[in-house]
Amino acid sequence: CRHHGVGNLVYASSSSVYGGNRNLPVDERQPVNHPVSLYAASKKAGEVLCYTWHHLKGNPVTCLRFFTVYGPRQRPEMAIHKFARAITNGESIPFFGDGSSRRDYTYVEDIVAGVRAAMDRSDGYAIFNLGGAATTSLTDLVDQLATALGKPAILDKQPDQPGDVPITYADVSLAERDLGYRCQTPLADGLAKFCAWYLEEKQAGGLL
Repeated sequence: CRHHGVGNLVYASSSSVYGGNRNLPVDERQPVNHPVSLYAASKKAGEVLCYTWHHLKGNPVTCLRFFTVYGPRQRPEMAIHKFARAITNGESIPFFGDGSSRRDYTYVEDIVAGVRAAMDRSDGYAIFNLGGAATTSLTDLVDQLATALGKPAILDKQPDQPGDVPITYADVSLAERDLGYRCQTPLADGLAKFCAWYLEEKQAGGLL
């Protein structure tokens, strides 16, 4: 950034930094000093490094805490893509815990809008949640995905996964106020768009 004259830095952080915080929905003022996975620790470390850069150089820096982003072109090892592949192939889904864990799922187009807004910030250091501001259980997610794909889901039930948190739920009021952020895509609509993309790509031979 210094060598190439980059003025405004936007850092992709994660909701995982909140760990097992039960004060829900989580907002940016809550402490994030107890990450429960190495991934979360790396994201927290990145936020600290970003602050130090801002403090030393004065550049505007924006850290965005993404909440479970999904949508077309999602990486294949992520849960929704992995589940879709298993369902369409008639394979079992690794199903951790009793299905009651909940996530705040955020459609990719809403995230992109938040990133674009953050790129226009011109001063200071700030952290914003970008989420769907709603939660869905693992059981409900799999059911909705199976319905959208038109095939049943086969569950391979396993114990809770170490490092997973029971719930993520974003308070996005700060992003709404300062970035004009709005979550425009309900989960059902976003899953329909993802499944349409997935089935088209699979039929064309672009996916396994």
